[in-house]
Amino acid sequence: MKEIWIFNPDNDLALADGGANYIAPNKVRQMVDDLAMLPMWYADAESYVLAHSAYNQEFLNQMKEKFQLSVKLITFSELSDSKCFSFYPWGWNLSLYNILSHYGVNQYYLPSFDYIDKLRILSHRNQAVNLLPNLRLNHNFCGESNLLTSLECCRRFVEGHKHCVLKAPLSGSGKGLNWCKGVFTDNIAGWCQRNVHLQGGVIGEPIYDKIIDFAMEFYSTSDGKVNFIGYSLFYTSQSGLYEGNVLASDEYIESVLCKYVSIDDLHALRSQLAETLSFNYGKQYSGYLGVDMMICKFDVSPYYRIHPCVEINMRMNMGVVSHIISQHFVSPGSKGVFKIDYCTNHNEQQMHFYQLAIAKPLQLMGGKVTSGYLPLTPFTPHTQYHAFILIE
Repeated sequence: MKEIWIFNPDNDLALADGGANYIAPNKVRQMVDDLAMLPMWYADAESYVLAHSAYNQEFLNQMKEKFQLSVKLITFSELSDSKCFSFYPWGWNLSLYNILSHYGVNQYYLPSFDYIDKLRILSHRNQAVNLLPNLRLNHNFCGESNLLTSLECCRRFVEGHKHCVLKAPLSGSGKGLNWCKGVFTDNIAGWCQRNVHLQGGVIGEPIYDKIIDFAMEFYSTSDGKVNFIGYSLFYTSQSGLYEGNVLASDEYIESVLCKYVSIDDLHALRSQLAETLSFNYGKQYSGYLGVDMMICKFDVSPYYRIHPCVEINMRMNMGVVSHIISQHFVSPGSKGVFKIDYCTNHNEQQMHFYQLAIAKPLQLMGGKVTSGYLPLTPFTPHTQYHAFILIE
């Protein structure tokens, strides 16, 4: 069967909408097109990446001259020409199902509606609310999260905290957040009322003094086993939007985390999560998933604590992408960053990356990057999103 990999970062938004005819906002559709070739760096050997246009093939050819890449490009119009498929999207939702059906893919090669409905339930942020208490293993852990199912509950929670964040139960990563300062304004009330009506509630959490964002990444084989595959050390903006990942070995990431917390607590959490995720999701879901975490600072001992479950991402995610790129394409011992840049001014963006390529020329050894700038997706006159790595 042909393995076909799809980058559909609108998955969380499509799950939140729940409809087969969901259409993502223009900015998100731009991201889908600009970064369509990203799976070429993490897809299995001899598989296909679904993307539009010839410029993607040109970029793929250029990268094959530098790296041992065996993936191929397949366009939407070619889907109906082949009969045997196995699809690996960023995440499954009814909208993607509808799109693939439109291009002639037989429903035999697509997941059932029941499975997609199950994924929508498993992607609900209330899953993290329920999991969190079991992951606070000792006094070196922290975290509070609440499902608020009425407007009055939302009001009491906001007014009871000097600073807190409200989260839509289903929304894009880093989106659907409402930052509050102890006052339940009309705008907040309206936002809460909509989410209570449409999604059954709002997630309420206190705001912590965050030091580090990180994650533990897993893979579920659907036979009841969820295995730990690696760490993710990432950056977010003040508003919670994803900005990039550190590219480094798990040993290096552990050394960063262990400046604040113990290796024993990290390993105990890994084991507990693998066991708990296997029990909760192992036979219901097949694919990658990640659990976002934080190290938080407190005024009393222990001064640094692990928040073990900020969010559960039941899909492929940038942490897994970064982990695979670091393993397969970055020279051992080297480290750097994986980033996605966004800019609407093409000339300004083009100049920036031209200067970056000159200042940080790509250096390879044995087919792996030892230093420099490497574009992960093509750059065209219409590009607004650009994925790349920069190795020290």
